[in-house]
Amino acid sequence: MDILGKRKIWYTISIILIAIGLVFLLINGLNLGIDFNGGTLMEFSFDNAVSSEQIRSILEEINIAEDSKIQQSDSAGVHGAIIRAQNLESEEIIKIEESIKAEFSTAEMLRTEMVGPTIGQELRINALLAMLAASIAIVAYISFRFEFRFAVVSIITLMHDVLITIGVFAVLGREVNTPFVAALLTIVGYSINDTIVIFDRIRENMKLMHKVPFIEQANTAVVDTLPRSINTSLTTLITILAIYFFGGASIQTFMLALFIGMFAGTYSSIFVASPLLVSWQKKLSN
Repeated sequence: MDILGKRKIWYTISIILIAIGLVFLLINGLNLGIDFNGGTLMEFSFDNAVSSEQIRSILEEINIAEDSKIQQSDSAGVHGAIIRAQNLESEEIIKIEESIKAEFSTAEMLRTEMVGPTIGQELRINALLAMLAASIAIVAYISFRFEFRFAVVSIITLMHDVLITIGVFAVLGREVNTPFVAALLTIVGYSINDTIVIFDRIRENMKLMHKVPFIEQANTAVVDTLPRSINTSLTTLITILAIYFFGGASIQTFMLALFIGMFAGTYSSIFVASPLLVSWQKKLSN
């Protein structure tokens, strides 16, 4: 299997996917949740399906519909709705609850969350700092364990996975909240683990196959670890899908981000990381 010989194809696929995500990101931006923007979140459950229009009409009657977002949260036979609004007073929250329960007798409030704009800004900063700290630690570790070029390629690969995940969320318009940031950090750890397995095999081949070109050393490493990468990823992705569909609406954002990121991480470990090493080596040789 000449995987690395077709590296331009893999580069093109990645560039197209990232470019689409960046276009949507520039046009629509991210749908930041109250964790980052501040505001009030209220989630209700119902015995029967309730449309967003029905909820909005109730909010309009009490003059709270403006700047409010309503999202269906149906899962595993449970009907629900999530209301996101600007910072509401306690009296307004009570009024919303009473109005919805008056219209739908089976309505039940599941949770209420309130985040101030200052806390939201702090969470944004802390999220960026967490990603930066993780990247620095990865560069330091891989530079010590392997070589600096391996570390640089690893960071590029991780950026690839993160950008694809963020891009898909921008395309879908899904909410970005603190569980999403936690998912990104999990993706970084998972992806770098898969990449290091391949890098370790490449390093072994550099010693055992020092007489053959580097591209053959790297390609052999990728092919040898391919079954392990695919089997590990499949079992993980199946588990993530099961939790996504049956775990409830509160963790769907986290599981969706994990699914996208780990799928991208598996792809990048095989089709991006090693090809980048080969391209780097080719530049040095020239």
